[in-house]
Amino acid sequence: MSLKLIERLAINKNRRDKVLISACLLGESCRYDGKSKKVEGIEKLLNYFDLIPICPEVMGGLKTPRDPSEIKGLMVITKKGKNVTEEYNNGAYLASTIAHIKHVKLAVLKENSPSCGVYKIHDGSFTNKLISGEGITTKRLKKENIPVINEEEALELLKELQDENI
Repeated sequence: MSLKLIERLAINKNRRDKVLISACLLGESCRYDGKSKKVEGIEKLLNYFDLIPICPEVMGGLKTPRDPSEIKGLMVITKKGKNVTEEYNNGAYLASTIAHIKHVKLAVLKENSPSCGVYKIHDGSFTNKLISGEGITTKRLKKENIPVINEEEALELLKELQDENI
């Protein structure tokens, strides 16, 4: 990547932009297994942005804990075979609605998730195999021209911001 993330994402250094972030990355226990995927240091994004934690799966009506789900074709299916596409679509819709109401400039979402995967998702076989692809919420936000990055890119962005003493 030739441009720094700051430049590529058109971050405004003179105001606190609003950023959607997967709540599990901040330590909220909202994942399918009832746990979080807290990323140490990611909360320091608060020094630069107003963070808006979301969990599209919970917002879409799924409980915590819940059966794991993966994208199969155009549907999201649980490991037990239940079609939960509607809940995932509802969560994506609510996330995009929040993004527009709050004038969000960026989303930081959890990689590999059927909702939030940015570059990779599970292949639908429930064998832990990852493939290139996007989660339901990521697709919706990108379609609406909201940039989406994963947790690793968020840490890279944080380092750039710290290095520039913004």
